[in-house]
Amino acid sequence: MPYADLHVHTTASDGELTLNTLPDAARDAGVSAVAVTDHDTLHPGLDAPLTDHEGVEVVRGIELRVEAPAERVDLLGYGVTETPALRDELDRLQADRIERGQRIVENVEEYLGVDLGVESHEGFGRPHVARAVVAHPDTAYEDVSAVFADLIGDDGPCYVARDVTGFEQGRDLLADACGAVGLAHPLRYEDPDAALALCADLDAVEVHYPYDRPVGHDADTHEDGPERVRRAVEEHDLLALGGSDAHGDELGTSGVERGEYRRLRRRIRG
Repeated sequence: MPYADLHVHTTASDGELTLNTLPDAARDAGVSAVAVTDHDTLHPGLDAPLTDHEGVEVVRGIELRVEAPAERVDLLGYGVTETPALRDELDRLQADRIERGQRIVENVEEYLGVDLGVESHEGFGRPHVARAVVAHPDTAYEDVSAVFADLIGDDGPCYVARDVTGFEQGRDLLADACGAVGLAHPLRYEDPDAALALCADLDAVEVHYPYDRPVGHDADTHEDGPERVRRAVEEHDLLALGGSDAHGDELGTSGVERGEYRRLRRRIRG
């Protein structure tokens, strides 16, 4: 089992954990440290880069979607000390998220002919919509992945694009505010090589995470994917981080050992 799970979502965005339930989930998984990395927002209950919650060390983090030259990718910031510039951009992104979320809800309701009974709010994301569809008695959907595949995925009939931060701006905002900035799940992009090339300007990359979503259109691309990520770690002298990308209450399905977490912790403490 890993020592630290460094990619976890809470109810501050589209996860199910709260700061009250997180310690028990971590202990159940045998995890000693957790990075809370909610989408485009900082958890309001975390007021320092590192805090102790019932014996579990919690890293104040963030997952920020950015527009890179080839495609949109996700950056992870670890050990955040909020800056005015980062707060301004997060406020802008949350306003866009709320508007976009409501449009997706309206699209799904019109497409399916149902009233989902949900409204967009700060931290609202597509998983909220998918769960509402599954829970509705008048739809035939039994799992959220089918809702994404049929309705709200990037190519779905109900999808609405977001207005995201540019890569360089996002990297700079996080670099000024965080102990380390990394690339999330590099093998889940359409062009993993283009995504990994961005690591030249980053401190870390996710090496350890559930490789459960093949990317691109060439099956051979995925077979040597983990080795290509490790080559990027060596080439750019990166922290080799990772986590479960948990949106539910199960932690520790992936993560890092004590030694690599301590390297990150030293970066956070400066």
